[in-house]
Amino acid sequence: MRFKLLALLLSVMVLVPVVVWAQDDCGNDTACLEKQINELKQSLDMSRAATKPLETEIQRLSSRIASIQKQIDRGVQNMKILEEDVKDRSGKVSASYTVMSIKTREMYKKLRAEPLWVSLLKYEQLGESRRELAYRQESSDRDKQIIINLVSEIGRLEADKKKLETEKIKLTQLQVDLDKQNAFFQGEVKKAKEYQTDLTGKIATLTARQQAILAEKQGTFQTTVGDVPLADDPNSRPDYNPGFSPAFAAFSFGAPHFKGMSQYGAYGRAKSGQNYEEILRAYYGGVELKKDYSPDKTIKVQGYGEMSIETYMKRIYEVPNSWGDNGGFEALKAQAVAARSYALAWTDEGRGGAICTTQSCQVYKNSDKGGKWNEAVEATRGQVLWANGKPFKAWYASTSGGYQESYTDNYSGYTTPSLWDTAAGRGGWTGQAYEKIAGSPWFYKGWYKGSSGDSCGRSHPWLTAEEMADILNAWVVLKGSGDDRVSPIGSCWGGNPYSVADLKSKAAGMGGGYSRVSGVSVSYSDGGYTSTVRFSTDKGEVEISGPDFKKTFNLRAPARISLKSGLFNIEKK
Repeated sequence: MRFKLLALLLSVMVLVPVVVWAQDDCGNDTACLEKQINELKQSLDMSRAATKPLETEIQRLSSRIASIQKQIDRGVQNMKILEEDVKDRSGKVSASYTVMSIKTREMYKKLRAEPLWVSLLKYEQLGESRRELAYRQESSDRDKQIIINLVSEIGRLEADKKKLETEKIKLTQLQVDLDKQNAFFQGEVKKAKEYQTDLTGKIATLTARQQAILAEKQGTFQTTVGDVPLADDPNSRPDYNPGFSPAFAAFSFGAPHFKGMSQYGAYGRAKSGQNYEEILRAYYGGVELKKDYSPDKTIKVQGYGEMSIETYMKRIYEVPNSWGDNGGFEALKAQAVAARSYALAWTDEGRGGAICTTQSCQVYKNSDKGGKWNEAVEATRGQVLWANGKPFKAWYASTSGGYQESYTDNYSGYTTPSLWDTAAGRGGWTGQAYEKIAGSPWFYKGWYKGSSGDSCGRSHPWLTAEEMADILNAWVVLKGSGDDRVSPIGSCWGGNPYSVADLKSKAAGMGGGYSRVSGVSVSYSDGGYTSTVRFSTDKGEVEISGPDFKKTFNLRAPARISLKSGLFNIEKK
């Protein structure tokens, strides 16, 4: 058992110190960060794999310890009983020895004073002499047996005393050894666990950095119509001419997030004749529309103190007033109900904290928006989406690309449906998508600028056949090894990315090494995302899953060119 545990412990000690963390500063190099995370995860898995059997053995050892401890405790108890017995017997032996000493002394004196033959001559009858002789013989035999028994008992007593002392020493040493062994193995497991905790912390730190970089390139920020210009960049449209051919560009349907109500979708529904209740029901499902909520309810607004919910509502800047004059007044009313519900849920009906005033919550300015928006607020006064006795936190965003994802509001516990946001379900996408009817500038867009507006030297999102082949080579290398030099080429990202030629050479050793892409096709899932992308290349057909392509594209595409959505298309011209 001990050797087995030592072997396991040795394996842990061998595996754990293997990782020497002299981490390079990856900067904005996402692939480098991903490699570090993978290495940390691998080390964590190795440590856990090595520690797991040791923990199992520790559990077995604990059972053995408990069993041995019981035996030690019984031994100690038996030793105490034996100790008391030895003490009692010692007293009895001492008393017997004293009595025997007295008898022996008296017999000796008697024999010295009057020999046996003299005592026998005292009796006149032979029978009496015989009886005296028999009596004396019996007494002598009895005394002899007592002496023999006494000597034997003294011998056993001495042996038991020695055994008692030996058992005391053994039990004491056993207890010390057992405690040391248990403390040692428990300490080693504790150190392994602390090491694993440290690795987990490093993984979390690196993952947070990686997500921050991907967030910048993927555009995982929240925004609403109030923050998006109605006239978008013509260079990001599919009809833009990049000046070379063949040319390839990745176009995203919508931009995050994709949950709740699409504001442009609501506008398209209003223009198609739906009223605000139908619009709310389409996006939020069977949630109740409560129409008698107190307009005097107050909430706290960050930086502006406490105010009534209806005063707050008139100062929300989430959709343009112009929609109300162009067939979209019902969309404004739907927006008013959603915004009111969101604010009440966010603040726990005024009992909680102050709601923020940016797009992270809802855009608030300290003056009435006026116009059609005020009319929509008044038209829906006291109306709130209600679920399970609470206001429903109604999420919304500018554009989803035609598919709304389901989500659960943790405040009320209500779950929204997922849906194709078109006039004819999945079959109506994209031609009958309500966002397209409304003319959303984000419904179908090629992204090549960051959230701050910089493009890192690119004037459009289009790639050459060689640049798209470079994306495929990045996919091959990432799939094969997760190389930390697979990152965007361009001064805005830093790091040490592979050149196009070096990446091609690296991929060639892994079965890739593509030089040109000549064609592309895309397949979609009923779940609202791109399922596969197929490329025709100089080395034949290549098929990549939609999620894998999106990740690779955002890690390698030059400058700020990126995909914002899992629902995307690849255009060729």
